[in-house]
Amino acid sequence: MESIQWGALTPETFLTEYWQKKPLLIKQAIPNFQGTIEADELAGLAMEQEIESRIIAQNPDNSWHVEHGPFDDFTKFGETNWTLLVQAVNNWSRDTDRLISLFTFIPRWRIDDVMVSFSTPNGGVGAHLDQYDVFILQGEGKRRWQVGAPNSTLETLIPHPDLKQVSDFSPIIDEITEAGDLLYIPPNHPHNGVSIENSVNYSIGFQAPSNQDLWSAFADKMIDEELGEQRFSDADRQVSSSPYQLHEKDINQIKNFMLNQLADEQFFSNYISEYLTQSHHTLELLIPMEAFTTEQVSGFLEDDEIQFSPVSGIKALYCTTPLASLFINGDKFELSEETIGLGQYLAGSEPMTTKKAKSFMTCLKNTQLLTSVLNKGYWYIE
Repeated sequence: MESIQWGALTPETFLTEYWQKKPLLIKQAIPNFQGTIEADELAGLAMEQEIESRIIAQNPDNSWHVEHGPFDDFTKFGETNWTLLVQAVNNWSRDTDRLISLFTFIPRWRIDDVMVSFSTPNGGVGAHLDQYDVFILQGEGKRRWQVGAPNSTLETLIPHPDLKQVSDFSPIIDEITEAGDLLYIPPNHPHNGVSIENSVNYSIGFQAPSNQDLWSAFADKMIDEELGEQRFSDADRQVSSSPYQLHEKDINQIKNFMLNQLADEQFFSNYISEYLTQSHHTLELLIPMEAFTTEQVSGFLEDDEIQFSPVSGIKALYCTTPLASLFINGDKFELSEETIGLGQYLAGSEPMTTKKAKSFMTCLKNTQLLTSVLNKGYWYIE
């Protein structure tokens, strides 16, 4: 995948001046971009039960219709005024997954998925807000985009139970996008895209967990690990002169008691690494019918015709605080001094030739690590 053609900007200036601050349109950011998936292939994915998809259509009376997949027929929607949206296409299309490599100036864990939409003329989803950052790369066709600034006076509209929109806004960007154009929209900026002709858009959405999400997952992890069962204690308790008052000192003691679990560096590091690498959408895991042995994997290294590849859309990262570990899809693989190089490579989710694999196989631990990720179905042999 080519890199973004920033023009007068750089990734550094983008992060300083635009990231989570204001929208940006980069014309021809990816010159000669041909897309990564055909409209017919996208429609095929929308026919699958395990893939999340929906069609949003505007009726002649300006009311809205939403229908969730899987779909078996698209002809009933006609030739205009509707959009097909398919979530996490990068989990099923390796070429689409490679779009994520355009954004390596932002940590991989921050990116959620690549949603792909196909729109007929006048198709769109209406003016709306997102609570996360999104880059929208134009594929085939043309689309008119309007993007506004945050505005607390905008009204929330619910034209359909499954559709949340906002009232009209004053755009600060009002442009026609063509193949290769890249639009960045920060959170809470109203935007509206209307297709001029049959068009395909690639939306690279970013992961922005809420406090509620993080605390809920943190509590679940404590329960799973059977931690946090110790009881509150107050051995220095003094005689109370107002037994029905909750004093500030007691509040602070209880707060600190709860926060002590956050101070467990190893526990928190494991928890957050597992949480951030879990996929929110179905993955096509390729678990072998019979588990590979380390001897079999060593034998594969002698075949120059094969390579080891990650499953499309897999999320991985390595963490060295406090202990070196590799995390893939919420699973932890402990690393040692001998295996950290291979762990870092696996976290990059790039295919690995047998020649490259051999360079890591200097000890049994590396072979065991590669065998483990193959048996989990996170990587496979092709």
